[in-house]
Amino acid sequence: MKTTLLILAIASGAALATSPASAQERGGMIFEELDLNNDGQVTLEELEGQQAARFAAADANGDGALSEEELLARAEERADERATRMIARMLDRLDANEDGLIQQSELPERENDRMVRRFERADANDDGAISAEEFEEARSARGGKHRGHGGGKGPRGDRG
Repeated sequence: MKTTLLILAIASGAALATSPASAQERGGMIFEELDLNNDGQVTLEELEGQQAARFAAADANGDGALSEEELLARAEERADERATRMIARMLDRLDANEDGLIQQSELPERENDRMVRRFERADANDDGAISAEEFEEARSARGGKHRGHGGGKGPRGDRG
């Protein structure tokens, strides 16, 4: 069942990069890439062609089926592509001296404020420390979601 859902997700929604300046790098499909024959219209046949091309690209061994390994490989590629775009945006936004590095001094002050607010919310008894119980309560209050950063959602998921 999970494999079927993953196949459907890849076949119906995943846009594969076709060139360095592809729409996927910009965050999604664009009309010109969907209009395969460049006639100013997107037909169902063109969409089906895109779907077939995405499926074929994910089918690394060309057997007409997507294995768990192929699905995982495609998922990892997409995650790497997203991470690359995110890092490029982060460098563009935060690297004030344009040296290709982000120094502590270049981090916005609001990030530190967010950390303080999250800490203060978790420290239910205001003793200046978070016990394991307070940690779990805070995590539960946030829906139990975490990204491997001590139980919090991380900088993208938490708005303070």
